Amino acid sequence: MARKSILVVDDEKSQREILEMILSEEGYDVTTAASGEAALKFAKERRFDLALTDLKMTGMDGIELLQHLLAQDSSIIVILLTAHGTIDSAKEALKRGAFDYLQKPYDREALLKTINRALSKLDELDVEIISASPKMESVKKMILKVARSNSTVLIRGESGTGKELIARAVHNQSPRVTEMFQAVNCAAINENLLESELFGHERGSFTGAHAEKKGLFEVADRGTLFLDEIAELDVGMQAKLLRALQERKIRRVGGTRELPVDVRVIAATNRDLRAMVADGRFRDDLYYRINVLSIDVPPLRERREDIPVLIDYFLKKHTRNTSRLVRGLTPETRRLMMDYSWPGNVRQLESAIERAILLCEGDLITVEDLPLEVRQEARPTAEGAFKLPPEGINFEDVERDLIIQAMEQTDYNITKSAKLLGLTFRTLQYRLEKFGIKRPERGKEEE
Repeated sequence: MARKSILVVDDEKSQREILEMILSEEGYDVTTAASGEAALKFAKERRFDLALTDLKMTGMDGIELLQHLLAQDSSIIVILLTAHGTIDSAKEALKRGAFDYLQKPYDREALLKTINRALSKLDELDVEIISASPKMESVKKMILKVARSNSTVLIRGESGTGKELIARAVHNQSPRVTEMFQAVNCAAINENLLESELFGHERGSFTGAHAEKKGLFEVADRGTLFLDEIAELDVGMQAKLLRALQERKIRRVGGTRELPVDVRVIAATNRDLRAMVADGRFRDDLYYRINVLSIDVPPLRERREDIPVLIDYFLKKHTRNTSRLVRGLTPETRRLMMDYSWPGNVRQLESAIERAILLCEGDLITVEDLPLEVRQEARPTAEGAFKLPPEGINFEDVERDLIIQAMEQTDYNITKSAKLLGLTFRTLQYRLEKFGIKRPERGKEEE
């Protein structure tokens, strides 16, 4: 794992040197800057995981630097160092996106504990969301950005794309992480019971209400409430939810008291809410209330780079859970899974891997172990397609030759060549460096 990079900003040389020594001894990659302006210059040249900055500095202060750093890279974590007289300013910085602050004089243990706690947030996010695609990396950055706010979030995506996983990641990266995360599928609960589930009920309020019950808004107080499939709410429940969001108060079924609640609501849907608003099936005021911040989760077919890493992740997960000695997939099986469109997205892929592990008779998953729909959609081998000779091949030589052909066809345009080869720009750039492929130098006569 790459070393975490930390940018230390302080206009006092002795403070910079002390912090650099402490953090370097802990194995961090440390860069120091004597001013906010210098820090911004460094941050434009490379990415840092965390910035540790003094609050009071000559020129640009810590809060101004915080705002500029987050504007450049919303995923960077910022910790402020503050003197006794600037505590109020430090607390203001927390509202503007700082992770935490440390009051001077601080001790080494407190400093490292705060930094470890901050950087563990990045590690948690990487563990929870398994991905290798640029599109999902953008989703991760958006998670970190919206997590700092208390505003409602709308997560949009097809069924099976992992919307609840995204919601939990937002909660885990937010200041509410120490409080409850409660989830409810609005489509899975009878509409007559959903009001009680969300807002609770008083004893005797309806048949079977033998005791008072707290609703999820109360249970998740100071935490996060995830409303999955919010498009399935009927119009009456939409109105009650809107009032709870606007007033930040709820009333139990059969009750007369209004109870204040402090809940961050995250909603999710696989439907087109704007079309539903236009058709009168979803309240426009509720739509605008829940869509303050939004995260769009791409379907698996649009981020195929994630398929192999997800296959390997689910393979390890379910072999561990079932105690089966399955060590991988045959090349043909992996190719079929890469070619399949996965209409059920990540959920369908996980189910296919779990099923294949249970059916597998050897230590490698074969094509016959895959679900019928995956096998049926497999693309037939085209006439004239490359056939593996009996004596075998050197795969790297073939790969290098194909890359050179693509580069020559496009006059060494990496973007066009990547498109011809079905690779991302970054992947092709890596392979060009790996094979040492460069544009041939023209001789004097050609010039």
